[in-house]
Amino acid sequence: VQLQASGGGLVQTGGSLRLSCAASGFILNRPSVGWFRQAPGKEREAVACLSTNNDITYYPDFVKGRFTIASDIAKNAVYLQMNNLRPEDTAVYYCATDLRQSSSYALCHSGPENWGQGILVTVSS
Repeated sequence: VQLQASGGGLVQTGGSLRLSCAASGFILNRPSVGWFRQAPGKEREAVACLSTNNDITYYPDFVKGRFTIASDIAKNAVYLQMNNLRPEDTAVYYCATDLRQSSSYALCHSGPENWGQGILVTVSS
């Protein structure tokens, strides 16, 4: 199982970024997948999770209405569209999955088994 994330960078407050995660070694039509982040000095936290078999999503309150997770089964990829970004969204972002877990809610509240490399998102004020 491999997850390759891309799309990070520097953006101003209020701007948008789209993160991509290319999956390999498994088919993205059953397990849940998600995006997590870790800011300096803080614990890693979930920002969006998706059940790829039924498209049920889970978002914590602090990103609801701003972030959207989606998958493209044909490309075996997962995306995170981030709008109205704030300085507090600055963090290293990770895509993750757990082949044993099909629930988006459960994935966001547990520790995924498989992680991609982190990519930095910086939101300037």
